[in-house]
Amino acid sequence: MLDPAQQLVPTSVAGELYIGGAGLARGYHNQPAQTAERFIPHPFSSQPGQRLYRTGDLARYRADGNIEFLGRIDEQVKIRGFRIEVGEVETVLAQHAGVRESIVVAREDERGNTRLIAYIVSNNGDLQTAELRNYMHQQLAEYMVPSRFVVLEALPRTPNGKIDRRALPEVDGASTDAQEVYIAPRSGMEREIASIWQQLLKVEKVGVNDNFFGLGGHSLLLVHAQSKVTEVLKMKVSMVDMFRYPTISALAEHLSQQGSAMAAAAAPGRNQAESRIEALNRQRQLRQKTRPQRSTN
Repeated sequence: MLDPAQQLVPTSVAGELYIGGAGLARGYHNQPAQTAERFIPHPFSSQPGQRLYRTGDLARYRADGNIEFLGRIDEQVKIRGFRIEVGEVETVLAQHAGVRESIVVAREDERGNTRLIAYIVSNNGDLQTAELRNYMHQQLAEYMVPSRFVVLEALPRTPNGKIDRRALPEVDGASTDAQEVYIAPRSGMEREIASIWQQLLKVEKVGVNDNFFGLGGHSLLLVHAQSKVTEVLKMKVSMVDMFRYPTISALAEHLSQQGSAMAAAAAPGRNQAESRIEALNRQRQLRQKTRPQRSTN
């Protein structure tokens, strides 16, 4: 397994799978250009003329020495500036107990943003997309989690049995997952955040459990959202907070706790100041009472 610079990758790190040895072919018949691209000089062999074959497969060594296949290199996509191996996302998704079959594809929405869409066949018939989203968030970085999870009765297939990607149903980029229950904003803070998201993401309705990135948001829009939330709520909101709490409910809860903590920290100082003012007022009143009365004669 080698990285793009054709250097060995460590255990558990994904790389392209290369094959060498005595059984390796010399190349493609009458295809010198393709042979030069796929059959490269062996970078770690001292024997002249040794070659390695680039399989185009993404894989990694597991701790037990076995090789784990992760997908195809040509399935790599770029989402919000991050390069993602779709096969790696599919591998994690397939490990969920409730998933019998799945496929992840990258599609462009009406605003020109590339998003990951996961199509799943349930293993038990009662698979909730919210559960899948939480599971994926625990296993992968935020930018690798699919924006949408679509549960199907079966994946479409070609006559030879392969999954027919072109026959997968289109997904409305502005809508939420059908199985996720819409919950309207409940507090003033949630309503303010929802209003900001609606303006930036150009969506009509945002529930408190909707994911900012799942609605088509990206890093640049998140910067605008962070600035707007800070301005409207008059609270310090960091970009780390925005990435860490991508739903309205999670962000509002975090900001509420942050506000309570700041108020509690400021309370001792405020109480001390109030006590000092009261003490000064009492001293002033006492001096006025004990001050000798000036004679009027």
